[in-house]
Amino acid sequence: MRKLLVVAFCLLTFGTVTMAQTKMETKWHCSKPTASHKFDVGDVPDHSYAIVQGTCAATSSTNGEKTGAFTEFQEVWKGSSKNHGQFNVTMDNGDITYYTYEASGPTDVKSPASNKWNISGGTGRHKDMKGSGTCSGTRHDDGSSDWLCTGTS
Repeated sequence: MRKLLVVAFCLLTFGTVTMAQTKMETKWHCSKPTASHKFDVGDVPDHSYAIVQGTCAATSSTNGEKTGAFTEFQEVWKGSSKNHGQFNVTMDNGDITYYTYEASGPTDVKSPASNKWNISGGTGRHKDMKGSGTCSGTRHDDGSSDWLCTGTS
């Protein structure tokens, strides 16, 4: 009987943890950034820092994401770049989820892009939300981009 109770407790605990994680998938279309400020470092050619802001619209979402606004810091060194930023997402119900992200890769817009993200909280139901995942994207010559983001919260 004791073993049965331990097994039942373990199954209940594991089931609760498993059910607490929600799979997420959102497709985003991001317009050309609305603000971009580039600063040449001056130590070697093709080394610069930039601050960029823009907006994205969810084209499909499994968890009610509607629109997003990003602020990003970039470092470009010759043909590669590193970036990190904040992505604030407004949900269908008006709550906001706060994401942080980081990435590195080639500067060539024809190359595939990807990043890693974490949820750091939000407003309303999303106040104490945590989660993580990745995005893979395609950048376009006009400055816009399309992304598929997956993860769990």
